[in-house]
Amino acid sequence: MKGDVHDPRGLIADAYAIEGITIGECRTIFLDWALGMPVDADSKAQVKALLVRFAEQPADHPMTQTLLAALKDAAPAKRRGGRAARLS
Repeated sequence: MKGDVHDPRGLIADAYAIEGITIGECRTIFLDWALGMPVDADSKAQVKALLVRFAEQPADHPMTQTLLAALKDAAPAKRRGGRAARLS
């Protein structure tokens, strides 16, 4: 096993090791990490554990910012239109 229980493939750890990584690259890595987690995993608890694990990293690191953003609640979905909206 490359990583640990919270980062089995070591994706998050690798992101912290890449010098000059961008926020966009961190978001892509995070998405890959999230898709690899078990369906029944508590993702917020996993992210919190990762933040504790990498607490010594700079707060302005793009991966830290990505992990912090993942803890925020998503905005509610808004209807964007469609046939039913046009007919009412």
